[in-house]
Amino acid sequence: MEFAKQAQTGHKGAMTSQDKTTQSQKDSDTSGERIAKRIARAGICSRREAEQRIQEGRVSVNGEVISSPALNVTAQDKIMIDGKRLPQADISRLWRYHKPRGLIVSAKDEKGRETIFDKLPETLPRVISVGRLDYDSEGLLLLTNDGALARHLELPSTGWSRRYKVRVQGRVNEETLESLKNGITIDGVRYGEIEASLETQMTSNAWVQISIKEGKNREVRRIMEHLGHPVSRLIRLSYGPFQLGRLEKGQVEEVKQAVLIEQLGGAESKSAKAGIDSPPPRHAKKPQRKSGASKSAAKNQRKPVLKLAKSGAGKGKKAPVGRGKPRTKPSRKG
Repeated sequence: MEFAKQAQTGHKGAMTSQDKTTQSQKDSDTSGERIAKRIARAGICSRREAEQRIQEGRVSVNGEVISSPALNVTAQDKIMIDGKRLPQADISRLWRYHKPRGLIVSAKDEKGRETIFDKLPETLPRVISVGRLDYDSEGLLLLTNDGALARHLELPSTGWSRRYKVRVQGRVNEETLESLKNGITIDGVRYGEIEASLETQMTSNAWVQISIKEGKNREVRRIMEHLGHPVSRLIRLSYGPFQLGRLEKGQVEEVKQAVLIEQLGGAESKSAKAGIDSPPPRHAKKPQRKSGASKSAAKNQRKPVLKLAKSGAGKGKKAPVGRGKPRTKPSRKG
């Protein structure tokens, strides 16, 4: 994963960012990185999907079709997928997207329903989603051009909570919601710690706020249905530090590079490890000559395994990205 480089200052004799890049490139000549990871970083698909395409014989390296992902490649190798040259890995970028109800989070739908990719602006590069939201769910969905970054942000080990505002049927018992903090087992599936609180109780419906860290398939819906409260509306408000905020339905907004670096905790770039140097985005501003690194991630969250370029942005407490309450207003009708 590669981020726009910023000029750094330091003690005399310290290795500069250019020196580190040169050394990384030398190391990559002999080590490189796994081909599936390289494909994911190019934003074509996830690492798992890349491995599947390799096994299907759809990938070639230097003119030879390969059948196993157990292969390291470098920037000098010519990689082809379905007869097309694999593009150079761009810097890792992230977008906040307000997904409306009635869209599938998938490249294609066997039932012919519209997908989010049918509705995204044509100005966006090729992107993949960080996790998913159901057809009937709405709210914040993160998009990225980096498959490795997407996979990392999906892992529970990242320690990021997903927060939802949920409308459910019936009258909700607050003590039952409180008991979810110890987790719950449903049909043999164990769901970890869940933070849930009653927000508004109406005659036949209620609004509940729920925070989870695992993000298993239909987790929130299954938990509430198990408690006797089928979900009639589900809105994701945040994913880790990234907030839905005031994004309108269907709106997309890119997370600034400095903010992305700060929120991910400043770890060394995987792309740099592989010796693959990517150009900064066309809209990138001229680097500022600032020193100092961002503070590490919050104590209750594990540091990401990805390391990023240092940034002098923000020495205070990290603010959520996309602050402001969402425009979605709860309905008081059953």
